[in-house]
Amino acid sequence: MQYVSTRGAAGGLDFEGALFSGYAVDGGLFMPETVPVLDCLTLQKWSTFSYPDLVKQLCSIFISDELISKVELNDLIDRAFSRFRHKDVVHLSRLKNGLNVLELWHGVTYAFKDLSLSCTGQFLQYFLKKRKRHVTILVGTSGDTGSSAIESVRGEKNMDIFVLLPSGLCSQVQELQMTTVIEENVHVFLADGNNDEIDQPLKELFADEDFARRHNLISLNSINWSRIVVQIAHYFYAYFQCAPSVDKAPLPAVEIVVPTGGGGNLTAGCIAKKMGLPIELVAVVNSNDVVHRIVQHGDFSVSGSGRATLASAMDIQEPYNIERIFWLLSGSDSNLVKSLMEEFYTTKKVKLPDQLQKELSEVLTTSSISDEEILQTMKDCWEENQYLLCPHSAVAVSYHYKHSSCHPSKPRCCLAPASAVKFKDVVLKAHLTPEVSPEINALNDMATRSRTLSRGEDWAELLRQQIEAVTKERSLVFN
Repeated sequence: MQYVSTRGAAGGLDFEGALFSGYAVDGGLFMPETVPVLDCLTLQKWSTFSYPDLVKQLCSIFISDELISKVELNDLIDRAFSRFRHKDVVHLSRLKNGLNVLELWHGVTYAFKDLSLSCTGQFLQYFLKKRKRHVTILVGTSGDTGSSAIESVRGEKNMDIFVLLPSGLCSQVQELQMTTVIEENVHVFLADGNNDEIDQPLKELFADEDFARRHNLISLNSINWSRIVVQIAHYFYAYFQCAPSVDKAPLPAVEIVVPTGGGGNLTAGCIAKKMGLPIELVAVVNSNDVVHRIVQHGDFSVSGSGRATLASAMDIQEPYNIERIFWLLSGSDSNLVKSLMEEFYTTKKVKLPDQLQKELSEVLTTSSISDEEILQTMKDCWEENQYLLCPHSAVAVSYHYKHSSCHPSKPRCCLAPASAVKFKDVVLKAHLTPEVSPEINALNDMATRSRTLSRGEDWAELLRQQIEAVTKERSLVFN
């Protein structure tokens, strides 16, 4: 399996090359050159697999045996999931009136990103030990990515991680999960900006090819293909848990509702569909509705300043993974993708070609949910099921409540990206009683460490200086 850039000027990488890359040199994102289509017999066979087994099967498709043998790959994935609290790693809660909630948050930080990042951390360590290398990881986080990334690499001697988060725009728990990690290789920055603004200095550093090469820069945001490939398993597991039967062809359809921010999870769903999984995808956003406008009207534009919502991790107006979806649905038209993305990053406003918008609307249904609807959904779900949703999960479930009378014969699964224990303030705002977690409560008594990036400062230059300083301090040199 080879990987190519969505913008066409970089290619010929294997999984290791894609893993250790951030953005491609042309500014694009890496995708597999081909997406295999699975036949009905394969899907029927996979229908009995556990979630970890599905991850193993999918990773073995996209990672060559020559890079990681199947035995080693299976061991790495087992190791990655060893810290999860649920015996099945993920869990489907079957609630009243056809509401199915796939809990993806049973990892260390109570967020779905633990699933892909725990595996990615293992893949990185496998190659770093073999190559005797050191890498510098850059991460911008809108909430959960930073803490999951930190947990996947904390304490490792051959990795330093630099995390930027928007000060005051994450929940207190999310911020504490990052700032309380006092490890030599963990460097956390609180930036006076929004989720889109913190991505800019990271792009600048990755674009500096000499600097990126000297410091072995990589990203653990969902620009990293390794994140996407693990997340494809969510859709297969959701499908097999919710499909009434897979005994006969054609296989029945299942609707999967995806709360959407940066679009990494949605990209994984589009790939799963491309692989032949009979799913219908619904992308639901908060009032930062760019993905909704793209699909409905071909309007790829920034709408004023980003709005701070109760579903804070989804407060994104530049969903960078939409580039992968454009590439996937345009027949790998890298020239088109390059033109669209360069125009967007220059003008912040693009009208999609009619054909591409048509392809998007045929693959994706979309909706936008307000803060008021989030709170009402949390209340309704508790009253009906005594089940507590986080605000991001409520974005998906709100769609279900709005459309519960539609397609009564078609199963629907709502993806739940985080636990409500991380969002005490929002739970209280919904007039509900927060759940208590000893691990979360303990964060309040722990020491914190971070550095502030003030508005008006050159964040890219400050990061550059910090990375240079850390490199000089390292006593162990990797050749």
